[in-house]
Amino acid sequence: MSKTDVDPRHKDMLNQALLVSTVACGLVTGLVAAGCSGGNSAEGGTAGAGSAQAQDDAGASGHPTAFDAATGDNAAAGGDHLAPTADASTQTTGARDTGVGEAALTESGPSETGAGDTGQGDASGAGALAGWKLTWSDEFNGPDGSAVDPTKWKHDVGGSGWGNNELEYYTDGTQNAVVQGGYLVITATKQGASQYHCSYGTCQYTSARLLTEGLFSQQYGRFEARVQMPTGKGIWPAVWMMGDDISTVGWPKCGEIDFMETIGTDISTNHGSLHMPGDNPSGTFKLPNGATFADAFHTFSIEWEPGTIRFYVDDQLYETQLRSSVPAGGTWEFEQPFFLLVNVAVGGSWPGSPDSTTVFPQTMKVDWVRVYQKDTTEP
Repeated sequence: MSKTDVDPRHKDMLNQALLVSTVACGLVTGLVAAGCSGGNSAEGGTAGAGSAQAQDDAGASGHPTAFDAATGDNAAAGGDHLAPTADASTQTTGARDTGVGEAALTESGPSETGAGDTGQGDASGAGALAGWKLTWSDEFNGPDGSAVDPTKWKHDVGGSGWGNNELEYYTDGTQNAVVQGGYLVITATKQGASQYHCSYGTCQYTSARLLTEGLFSQQYGRFEARVQMPTGKGIWPAVWMMGDDISTVGWPKCGEIDFMETIGTDISTNHGSLHMPGDNPSGTFKLPNGATFADAFHTFSIEWEPGTIRFYVDDQLYETQLRSSVPAGGTWEFEQPFFLLVNVAVGGSWPGSPDSTTVFPQTMKVDWVRVYQKDTTEP
């Protein structure tokens, strides 16, 4: 979730000086450092939370590459705006070859109008996807008002700033993360925040960050989530992944994959990013016609194989990252199992603080999260 030469989400604010880059922070929704709680946690914590709080991010290379769903074009995006950076040579644009049994995409696919995805495959036979075998999922079909399944998710807890000068306190209760109406609902709110202490004093906001560290991880495959985002100044939602070895090697050596991440003032744009020592390549997908990711559900995915990671929104390919494109000094760290994280941050180096225009509470709804492996039994 990082967007800077130095990933602000992954710096140890407690134990290291915060490095500041002109291409500011990242979609790394709050990575942590030495002991990085689950990847983003700067709580110094224990595993479950426990991993990377020490982060020495090297400079990113190249320029952001933007994919415009209205035109199908990739264009170099200029500006020092805290967005992920990428070498345009690593980007590939086009529709995914969906294979037998899947709806064929055309140039006027689901994102052409900015409308949400169809949600196909999440009713009976949830998760069925031609050419893939479902290995893990959460459909969030528990009773209304219930907590997330503790066999699938842990909570990061605290208000340390999470390496990014964030303002929220992450709680572990249903006030901020609850199953409701068949969705995971993560709520960022001011209500009840003053009972907690944050890095800057009395907390102003609470939210939630969930992770599967120690419960589930996988190397290679298809990872996807169907999400409707929150919006507003200072809001920072993400669905992302961290390497299993974060508690021993730290960030960015563990690697990080961000496949759904944006900020509330640019809610029409999704950022797909990688973070590794010496490189932080990324690309963007922009909805057309003024549509936003807060208007409807969209499906955010990666397909990951040795040496290659492809990024999709609603099955439209907008970015491909290759091990062979990593510049000198960078090290590709994506050949090991990764675990999942889902969170909504408030404030921070990239989105800035909420202001008078930001309406609270803000909610992110997650319809499902699914993980697949290639089905080698199909012809």
